[in-house]
Amino acid sequence: MLRYIVILVFLVLFCGCEDNRPVVGPYPAEGLATWYNHRHTASGEKYRANQLTCAMRKRDFGKDYLVCNLENRKCVVVRHNDFGPSSSLFRRGRIIDLSRYAFSKIADLEQGVIPVRIGEIHSE
Repeated sequence: MLRYIVILVFLVLFCGCEDNRPVVGPYPAEGLATWYNHRHTASGEKYRANQLTCAMRKRDFGKDYLVCNLENRKCVVVRHNDFGPSSSLFRRGRIIDLSRYAFSKIADLEQGVIPVRIGEIHSE
């Protein structure tokens, strides 16, 4: 059990991003999204392209978000389970990476990058 906790802490702190500091304060509500492939996620679970998940520069793994494509108004609910995009891409406006399946629900995969709005889903 202790070994699992140490590995999980390592993944969360050193997830391979150039700058692994999370965003402090309000997260950008609008920006760019793309889809991605990873073997493992910063939350410790295995990446599965066929699930509705995302990577954001926050540390609130397990939280759900509504992501809406601003071009066609299609929306999808995703669960946050990874950390990203890299700090250089974030500074250029990319605020979320979606699993392949989540991206395909709101856009054509060939588009690659789309403008989105992100909203938090609060559970009561």
